[in-house]
Amino acid sequence: MNQLRQRRAREARLYGIVDLGYIAFDDCIGVTRSLLAGGVDILQLRAKNHDESEICRLARLLVPVCHDYGVPFVVNDFTHVALEAGADGVHLGQEDGDLAGAVAALPEGALVGRSTHSPAQARAALAEGASYIGFGPLFPTPTKEGRPGIGLGDIAEVEKEVGAQIPVFCIGGIKPGNLDEVLAAGARRVVIVSGLLQAPDVEEACREVRARLEG
Repeated sequence: MNQLRQRRAREARLYGIVDLGYIAFDDCIGVTRSLLAGGVDILQLRAKNHDESEICRLARLLVPVCHDYGVPFVVNDFTHVALEAGADGVHLGQEDGDLAGAVAALPEGALVGRSTHSPAQARAALAEGASYIGFGPLFPTPTKEGRPGIGLGDIAEVEKEVGAQIPVFCIGGIKPGNLDEVLAAGARRVVIVSGLLQAPDVEEACREVRARLEG
């Protein structure tokens, strides 16, 4: 899986998140299957304010589902949970520990992503050895309550300086209704959370977004 996950990350366009802030624990497997069938290239489990043992239990259930589709599975925040669950990597916020420690703790070739909110943070994550970055939030979003959107003005710069070396996934308030605006600003890859999870048909919503990304 090491080589496959690295290749899938480099080629990825649509990053999906199973977020327990939007969906119930018992719905996670079904929603995961819909996201995967719709064409997400990477899937993350995000479970803020949940017990780590519960997160690990759910991660163990989702790993084989993702691997059935050949899609890398990443755990948000907790490197040790990613390791225990057999995930393909971890995603860390700016305050969630250093990248070098996560790289050292996980198997060789594991994905280690970093959330970034400015070009300077994006460059720092590249220098620290991130496998990919999230860049945002572009727009205000309930997922990052109280954090203002950074706007679209720096996307082209970050894509040029960082995106030539590692994948840059724009994130934060991106929905089908503003996707064209984000792409016009220079984005090549996106993370969409509520815009997919709250869609009437999750799988179809993914397919429509993928078609627009590839178009």
